[in-house]
Amino acid sequence: MKRIFISIYLILFTFSLLAERQEITIWHSYRGDEQRALEKVTALFNESQDEFKASLLLVPYDAFANKLTSAIPRGNGPDGFIFAHERVGDWAESGIIAEVGQEIDVQLRDDLIPSTLQALKYNGKFWGVPLSFKSLVLFYRTDLVAHAPKTLSELTETASRLTNVGEGRYGLAFEATSTYFAAPFIYGFGGGFCLEDGTSSAVSACLDNPGNIAAVDYIRSLLIDKKVVPQEATSALVTQLFNDGRAAFVINGPWFLGEIDKGVPYSVAVLPQVSGAPDSLMKPFLTVEALLIANHETTNKRGAIAFANFIASFDSAKIRAQLGRQSVATASVYNDPEIAGDETLKVFRDEAEVAVPMSNNPKMRMVWEPFAGGLRKVLRGAADSKTALAEAQRQYKIFDKPIPPAQSPVTFVIILLLLGIAGLFFVIRGIRKHRVIDAVINSPTPYIYLFPAMFSMLLLVFVPFAVGTAVAFFSHKSGDFQFVGLANFISILLSTDFAITDPLSFYATLVVTVLWTFVNVVLHVSIGLALALMLRTPWLKMKGIYRILLIVPWAVPNYITALIWKGMFNRQFGAINGILQAVGIEPVSWFSSFWTSFAANVTTNTWLGFPFMMVTALGALQAIPQELEDAASVDGANSFQRFRHVILPLLKPALLPAVILGSVWTFNMFNIIYLVSGGEPDGATEILISEAYKWAFQRQERYGYAAAYSTLIFIVLLLYSKATEKVGKE
Repeated sequence: MKRIFISIYLILFTFSLLAERQEITIWHSYRGDEQRALEKVTALFNESQDEFKASLLLVPYDAFANKLTSAIPRGNGPDGFIFAHERVGDWAESGIIAEVGQEIDVQLRDDLIPSTLQALKYNGKFWGVPLSFKSLVLFYRTDLVAHAPKTLSELTETASRLTNVGEGRYGLAFEATSTYFAAPFIYGFGGGFCLEDGTSSAVSACLDNPGNIAAVDYIRSLLIDKKVVPQEATSALVTQLFNDGRAAFVINGPWFLGEIDKGVPYSVAVLPQVSGAPDSLMKPFLTVEALLIANHETTNKRGAIAFANFIASFDSAKIRAQLGRQSVATASVYNDPEIAGDETLKVFRDEAEVAVPMSNNPKMRMVWEPFAGGLRKVLRGAADSKTALAEAQRQYKIFDKPIPPAQSPVTFVIILLLLGIAGLFFVIRGIRKHRVIDAVINSPTPYIYLFPAMFSMLLLVFVPFAVGTAVAFFSHKSGDFQFVGLANFISILLSTDFAITDPLSFYATLVVTVLWTFVNVVLHVSIGLALALMLRTPWLKMKGIYRILLIVPWAVPNYITALIWKGMFNRQFGAINGILQAVGIEPVSWFSSFWTSFAANVTTNTWLGFPFMMVTALGALQAIPQELEDAASVDGANSFQRFRHVILPLLKPALLPAVILGSVWTFNMFNIIYLVSGGEPDGATEILISEAYKWAFQRQERYGYAAAYSTLIFIVLLLYSKATEKVGKE
């Protein structure tokens, strides 16, 4: 009888396991109302059926793509994830995502806005289920403008009447130097990038076509000729102008809704028709957020598809539209009485009908940098649009060049083995020479305490360094690496792609980097030492307060400081130009020439760097006996002689390591270059580390090329440190 009960129990237990719902994991990066709407829809999905149970995981947006490309190829990660569609081509080619094919519900497919579904098409296949979309529209203040203009010429005329540059008022505001914000003009004037049809990466972009040239000329006329748009406008500046009533019209996206202050009277409208082209409207990019299916062995594709169909369905889309304030891809939702009265959602819905889905071709990611560079060149008057876009096209072709051919690694493996054997020989000889083994056996305690630090250094420093160096001998494309030997180093050192004087060449960038490091370190040491000497004087009162105030620039995170100084250098609204105008000097366009842009970077970094040198010097000064200076004074030495022959030699042991450390920091000070000048003009103020970043993340993900850059940076710094070490011993 006992065996019968046990058998029945095992059978019931087995059935309970079989009946257990299958878990599906969905990654997203939503916040606020969008997150709450998604959580509500997910709860409804779990209640509506017994086969699957969906769980959500919030992943920070900045780390989202990297986590996906790291986890999924290794059989980890989510079953599905919500992300913008522009990476579909990359991920389809590298096998990160799975094709959805005909698995989208038939009724749902017919109900989706066509442009949102088209955005998920690549190489004739569909790779996700569209959920929502974003595009640019026209915002306008109803206390300044009675109605939205219908044509671009009407918009320009109205903006001209409302512009008063002297009072800081502009009729129209948008980020004119951004390719994304230039897109409505580009497509309105019949331009484009030749990558819009979702075909394979075999096609090439076209940046210098006549439509693009006409669009850039028109944007230039708005900024330079008519002056109805502020120059060097950032997103923060556009928001401030609109909230303060100093910008009547703004071209922006749905994220702008959360930035408008309460009480500001505004409305939204579709972008106007281009003057002189009756059938042509300004057409912004359309970005579609979709649920994509991860492609790994453990993916529950059926569950992820079921979840995607559910949250894109009418009822779920309505919740996301109402609670999450999303412009959903489900067309029938906009006919619902509760949604139809929402004018804002209606405008975004209407804009989606004419908007151009941003290309999901992998090559589109290489368009942004060269086109934006050409656009900025035109807007600062450095070149005409035809010349600037021709140069942008040339840069694009360089970024788009094929990866080096694969090479046999046999020779390199043999060389590596020989170097390893030689290194092992020297290590063993050193161990025997210094009797390290005997020391460990006779006195193991110090080595036990040192082991955690040694292990951490090995794991966190040497292993990543070795991996990074190894990557320099490979090329990367669509998630695959192939061995190319010294091809990356040869391309960089022989400057095969650029003239040596070109700002994008290694040697031109190296010269700028050395100049950048030298000027900054000289200023850091000079200012820091001068302040330390002042704070050392006995007659100075409130020294403690001064020390606290002077160390604040170093205590504030450098990216915060960089953004503050970036705003201060703004041509029209920056504090620096405000001071210059107050004393009768014309405002300076700081980022339009090399030397002014370089000066802006140096000023920002000097503000950040002098406190470290001041603290170092002050600590060393306090250790110098006062009797030595008194003796020199009695012998007739003046202040300069005492500093030159007494103080400075005694400061050298403390200052030299600080100078070396400061040089290395400055040599690799990525944040300041990236956030202040952005390399402007035309990449002339880039330094080696910022160039390596761009090769890795903005130019066809050429990780091997970027790793070779980083290896060369290490060699340069190693030679520098050895040279300074030798000088210090003299």
